[in-house]
Amino acid sequence: MKIDINLDNINELIHQALKNKDIKVYYQPKYDALNGKLVGAEALARWIADEKTIISPSIFVPLLESTGLVIELDWYMLDETCRFLSERKKRGDKVVTVSVNFSRIHTKEPDTVKRICEIVDSYGLSHKYIEIEITESALTYSGETVIEFVKNVRDAGFDAAIDDFGSGLSSLNFVKDVPANVLKIDKSLLSGNCENEKERIVLESIFDFANRLKLTTVAEGVETKEQLGFLRTCGCNIIQGYLFAKPMPAAEFSKLLDSDDTVSDEEDILVTQPHASATQLLLDAVFMRFPLIILSNLTRNSFYMMVYENFSSKSCPSTGVYTELIQHGASTMHPDDRELFSKTFDLEDQINAVRNGQKTRTVITRQLGDDGVYRRVETTNYYVKNPSSEDLLVITLSRNLE
Repeated sequence: MKIDINLDNINELIHQALKNKDIKVYYQPKYDALNGKLVGAEALARWIADEKTIISPSIFVPLLESTGLVIELDWYMLDETCRFLSERKKRGDKVVTVSVNFSRIHTKEPDTVKRICEIVDSYGLSHKYIEIEITESALTYSGETVIEFVKNVRDAGFDAAIDDFGSGLSSLNFVKDVPANVLKIDKSLLSGNCENEKERIVLESIFDFANRLKLTTVAEGVETKEQLGFLRTCGCNIIQGYLFAKPMPAAEFSKLLDSDDTVSDEEDILVTQPHASATQLLLDAVFMRFPLIILSNLTRNSFYMMVYENFSSKSCPSTGVYTELIQHGASTMHPDDRELFSKTFDLEDQINAVRNGQKTRTVITRQLGDDGVYRRVETTNYYVKNPSSEDLLVITLSRNLE
């Protein structure tokens, strides 16, 4: 049966389809890139006209977007997804996070996040099981409203994903400004088996900055083992594509969840993980012991903060002048320790000491935390040399001793 869908009749047809539940939610599984375990899915709309006819979203979604009716579809998809997850949860079956697409039109509605919460809560679901996707192209149309929308989504306890990154309107400002925690790499960046050198460099760069920003990365449209192999070397976290599974009806996805199968053979993770992931593991281990890490250039009297988590005081500037950093640090110390701290990390004294062969310098002081309590803090400077420069560089590692 052929259905003629156009701007003149889309309103009537979509309302009827939603009423009759002819719009079905298909789930495309997402897998851990390293171990092949099923970790989530994306909810995708399929219009089932009859037993033999499935209308592609590429046909009806653009029409809905042009008329504004896509809002009704988005709410329908969220409700059906929550219903599916809730039924599994009530049976005690495995539940995974499912991402639901939201149009840019929603970002201009002040009560969108409130309504999302109401729907999810009505099904008794934890917010961690729903991820909200918004396309990067939305920023072109909505700008600041998208940033505020994503912030509200995250504040409400949902994951927020930037969808279709690299689809043609990519902007690093988008990633920098939007407080999302998931970055979905558009399938258009994957061609063939990733043999093109420029393509590989672009993808490596994207995953590098995404990993450094602590964004969970999802590669869409993965179709070959060669693509998977390359994406692993880039440190990609999650894979979505026909290599693993096509979008499938709810009943089929339920069977897949119940089977708890992986899509790759069991391998030693130290062998399968890429160098990028191994490096990140190393950094994570360092951060566990030293939550404050500062990189400084004594020659240039400059510094920038590499990481600042779970430390006594979080008021330290993230970048700036080194001597001002030391002044700030001293001001947070116990009055009896301020002179010791200032002398230990005096700029000129350190430069002279390094030139005379000193490799490290350590001091233990009492620092006032944001909670008003003084704690013993160990601060160590490691003096290093960049072979491409004559500048004297410092890596500062700090940790609470109690």
